[in-house]
Amino acid sequence: MDKVAVIGAGSWGTAIAFVLAENGHDCLLWTRRQEQSAEINERHTNEAYLPGISLPRNLNAVSDLKKAVEHAEIIVIAVPTKAIREICIEIEKYTEKPKLIVHVSKGIEPDTLKRISEMIEEEVDPGKRQAIVALSGPSHAEEVVLRHPTTVTAASHNQEAAERVQDLFMNHYFRVYTNNDLIGVELGAALKNVIALAAGIIDGVGYGDNAKAALITRGLAEITRLGMKMGANPLTFSGLTGLGDLIVTCTSVHSRNWKAGNLLGQGKTLEEVVSGMGMVIEGVRTTKAAYQLSLQYDVSMPLTEALYSVLFENVPPKEAVDQLMSRMKKQEIEDIFYK
Repeated sequence: MDKVAVIGAGSWGTAIAFVLAENGHDCLLWTRRQEQSAEINERHTNEAYLPGISLPRNLNAVSDLKKAVEHAEIIVIAVPTKAIREICIEIEKYTEKPKLIVHVSKGIEPDTLKRISEMIEEEVDPGKRQAIVALSGPSHAEEVVLRHPTTVTAASHNQEAAERVQDLFMNHYFRVYTNNDLIGVELGAALKNVIALAAGIIDGVGYGDNAKAALITRGLAEITRLGMKMGANPLTFSGLTGLGDLIVTCTSVHSRNWKAGNLLGQGKTLEEVVSGMGMVIEGVRTTKAAYQLSLQYDVSMPLTEALYSVLFENVPPKEAVDQLMSRMKKQEIEDIFYK
């Protein structure tokens, strides 16, 4: 039995804590809100994020971050990308002995263009962390807590740490592979949210399956192009955190990025969508970061550019699609890897 603290009690943080508690680990789930902590401890529910789900009775919540950090040998960070730095600074403050840090967040920081693990490295002193592992893959919280079969990847430069995380989470419905391509896993996890936003727009505008299939395929091509320029293994993007995550996020009604894109395609403004959903839409921030990366690495990313124009330059969604369709002719396979 390991002592684990999951930092962040949204839908995914709660689902991760659900798995850990069911696996028999001593897990504390941290939330900023005391009333949410009380609900989890007293009623064993988290209705705001996972309505109708009964949580394991051995899962306890706290609203005291110091208590959560001091309790744990392993810290699982499950907060939105924009909160990573702030929470890492607090975690370091309360850390005395080095801890294994796992993150389940999916995003890239705009302007700095840092991946999640790079942000953690910058904010948590090396003497206070054993290793950093990214746990990622096609995994909706709503299905995990129903114990539906789910498969993810634990990625790290430290193979031993990745295998420890694999052992921590593995059970009969939650399967974990390992991967040493941390760059590719984090990029795939982040950039699929960009394509998922675009997939939602495709559905919102009223286009069909042909358009969505093309979007997913060409989206994977431009993610692969950028990943290779940044040092990732291209095979990673054919795996769980590439193609797998792309499929589930672009096609599922559980996907908040797809939902946001769908509303944009129906004519809502970005401000209306963000305020109406009440949850973080990682794909919006990541679209800005991905666009900046395409310029920095001189990589052709037409889908990302088109979505950027919709989100930040007020180009109507249908006009952006029409512009994509009128691009110069290309050779498909060469375009995936070299253009």
